[in-house]
Amino acid sequence: MLVLVVGPSGAGKDTLLDAARRALADDPRVRFVRRTITRPAQSGGEDHEAVTEAEFLARDFTLHWQAHGLRYGIPPDVADDVVRGRVVVANVSRTVIAEAARRFPTRVVEVTAPPTLLAARLASRGREAQADAVSRLARSVAIPEGVPLSIVVNDGTIDQGTERLVAALQEIIRAASGVP
Repeated sequence: MLVLVVGPSGAGKDTLLDAARRALADDPRVRFVRRTITRPAQSGGEDHEAVTEAEFLARDFTLHWQAHGLRYGIPPDVADDVVRGRVVVANVSRTVIAEAARRFPTRVVEVTAPPTLLAARLASRGREAQADAVSRLARSVAIPEGVPLSIVVNDGTIDQGTERLVAALQEIIRAASGVP
């Protein structure tokens, strides 16, 4: 199963995914994907594989998209893990959900937070200019109908958000493994 973690910029996806990765590190049924991004490695945020535009275009990806002036990709070996029965967790754009759902058994976990909190988080990370932050907050892409969805509201502490995300992922892992 492919678990697509989505949500608006500032929702805390990277922070919660890092914590969930640590919490589920000993579970061989789950894999957390490291994305390839045309963003410098030292730019902050998630641990990603930084590549140039040319390097990105020369590679194959299971899923890829453009957003906010950057290219993002999920490595091709993800498909092998899904076929082997692993639950693969990837932070993606909502724009690739329909394609992923056509190709793989897919679940979506949407991480969200109130708009004022999203704006404050974007401002505090200082990664983009104010106009870019406003553009990120205004961006909205609907989740396709028929794709199973879990919602994680990340409006408290990191520990609370992590607990909510891990609980949602554990439910998906159990269901994918046939465990009630």
